[in-house]
Amino acid sequence: MQEDPDRARRDESMQRRVDEHGVPDGVVEEGWQELVTAPAAPPEGGHDLPQVAPAPEAANVTGTAQALTLERKALQLGPLEKVYVYWMAGMSCDGCSISVLGATQPPIEALLTGAVPGIPRLILHHPVLAVDAGEAFVKHFEDAWHGKLDAPYVIVLEGSVPDEKLSGDGWFSAMGTGGLNESGAGRPTVMNEWLARLAPGAAAAIAIGTCATWGGIPAAAGNPTGSMSLMDFLGKDYQSTFGLPVINVPGCAPQGDNFTETVAAVLLFLQGLGPLPEFDELGRPAWLFGETVHRRCNRGGYYEEGVFADHYGGQECLVEVGCWGPVVQCNITGRGAINHVGGCMNVGGICIGCTMPGFPDKFTPFYKAAPGSLVSSTASRVMGSGIRRLRELSRNDRNREPLWDKQAAVPSGWARHQHQPTAAGKAMHFFYDKLQYAGGERPGRTGADEQYRADGQYRADGHAGAGNGTGPTGT
Repeated sequence: MQEDPDRARRDESMQRRVDEHGVPDGVVEEGWQELVTAPAAPPEGGHDLPQVAPAPEAANVTGTAQALTLERKALQLGPLEKVYVYWMAGMSCDGCSISVLGATQPPIEALLTGAVPGIPRLILHHPVLAVDAGEAFVKHFEDAWHGKLDAPYVIVLEGSVPDEKLSGDGWFSAMGTGGLNESGAGRPTVMNEWLARLAPGAAAAIAIGTCATWGGIPAAAGNPTGSMSLMDFLGKDYQSTFGLPVINVPGCAPQGDNFTETVAAVLLFLQGLGPLPEFDELGRPAWLFGETVHRRCNRGGYYEEGVFADHYGGQECLVEVGCWGPVVQCNITGRGAINHVGGCMNVGGICIGCTMPGFPDKFTPFYKAAPGSLVSSTASRVMGSGIRRLRELSRNDRNREPLWDKQAAVPSGWARHQHQPTAAGKAMHFFYDKLQYAGGERPGRTGADEQYRADGQYRADGHAGAGNGTGPTGT
């Protein structure tokens, strides 16, 4: 196999990251280089997936760490019958898990049962949803670390990654026990260590929710945990065994459909049945996060006409009561929250930018108009006031049948008095209609050859009294 010229650079970056953010020494030092170093070029006909040899038993790892070795096992790119998914929770509230359970396109049940055509069945190991508990649950993660799987695996992180060097004698986020360090087998295995164990061998690393993608609320100014995103922890040089950087599906909480749809697209790629989905420069699914909230908002028309709500509960544009929708990349207004229902602005809430890397610090204080809205809202009011009045004139005219204009009356009993067109309105629409039908034809039979004879027969040749009754309406 050919050596990957970028592998050494990625190894150095990974080593630096784990040294900086509190992965116990037993995972790094002598063993780390063997863990992450391996030729990247796949053999003919398939991709190599790194398989890590079982770590030494806990009784043998007190004191200095022992080196880990890497065994490479060739697996074909496709077809895959199954893919293992290892879901890990850092500094999180489990809201992302709740969102995914509500997904419908596709539903999580369809992914777990292999009901989606062309997509391998997912075997999910989730700390909340799993039937197993304790050592039986953790063993699944250890099997992936030790290279005992018979199919590729994907890691999913929910919640941000804390800096365990700030935790003192305790820990911020851990799962299971038996970490490789001098404290022995009884020490809880911190999340940083699980990431360091599993990320190098993963077919894909997916961060779900803003805490995992950008750091989120646990990483807000003044936090005591030093929390960061998965991408910050692994570094820009990280690549999965299939050559993918970290995939980010942000949101607090994200729409479940955004996550399951992204997973399905990635699985089709891993299966060899589709191209790599398009991601933007920050690893977000480009087709989901390419547009702003404002462009799909059901209140966007009010902004265009310069009409703004001045209190919560108003139906107009919410920019002046603190909505950041014009600059936030999110599809909540188009997709809804669950099954196309709900969504912040759809139900009267403002956008506080929860899908963006700058959340929450750069969007505070919440419920206060953004400084930039002073310029944009003023410009919208000036232009919108004129546009709104012109549209009202056109709407009023189009709300009348042509017969009502002739009779100067509206036969509706729903109002005692029906507003009649003013002289100014009639004059405006006289010229408006001229422009509307310029280069076109008015409805009805206006041409000379389209007239009817006195006896009701169609004039086929345009001459008075002519015609043989065989025109469009002739017999």
